[in-house]
Amino acid sequence: MKQLLKSCLIKIFNMAKTFATGKTDRNELQSLLKKLYPLSGKKELIRLGPKGDGGYLLPNDLVGIQACFSPGVGFESGFEKDCAELGIKVFLADKSVEEPAPGHELFFFTKKFVGATLNNDFITLDNWVASSIHETNSDLLLQIDIEGSEYEVFLSASESLMQRFRIIVAEFHELHQLWHRPFFKLAEQVFDKILRTHYCVHIHPNNCSGSLQKGGLDIPQVMEFTFFRKDRLDNYSYQKAFPNQFDYDNTTNNPTLPLPKCWYRS
Repeated sequence: MKQLLKSCLIKIFNMAKTFATGKTDRNELQSLLKKLYPLSGKKELIRLGPKGDGGYLLPNDLVGIQACFSPGVGFESGFEKDCAELGIKVFLADKSVEEPAPGHELFFFTKKFVGATLNNDFITLDNWVASSIHETNSDLLLQIDIEGSEYEVFLSASESLMQRFRIIVAEFHELHQLWHRPFFKLAEQVFDKILRTHYCVHIHPNNCSGSLQKGGLDIPQVMEFTFFRKDRLDNYSYQKAFPNQFDYDNTTNNPTLPLPKCWYRS
């Protein structure tokens, strides 16, 4: 009953464009968006996975990546299978399923959630990587879609592990809550941590959800971000053309959700 009341209050506050926990300053929010303007370098973007949900764009710089870590297993493992077909070991983790589908000889599954703690149900990103591969200096790929828990995973990850991920593909949820100051401060810490070692090179709104337009800013609720480690990107410029030719809607049930202009340098 309390959870239902809380949910109803949040909906009312959103509809009224008021914020019980304090509203984020528009200039602060806009400043964060500018930090995330996607950059473009010599490595073109390619798509791994299906033409729909579960497919992602990332730089064509996969040679030498030892392993892909992919927490969150759904009905679609097309991205992970494409990685495996390139000879990359793929480590998957999810407590809510018995195994990934479809399988592959280079898939290695752990039946646990990835989070900020270590117990019978959860494993941290650092512990998962350390227990999966013996090498400590090899480059890795991270693809993460865990329905909102991505924030705690990134905040709890060590700086040394973040540096090992050559490419990070992450779906971030509840982004319309950036107008709520407590959530904004949390998300800002996460993005600032990633941006210490990586550049944003692509953003794609997930059209499974809508967006919140307020104060001249348009914030999609769910978006897929691709980050590229800074030492792999030189002679870069800002990307100005969206969508990318390899972008596809996540679902055919809703209208296309283009990337709003406030998210890139137009």
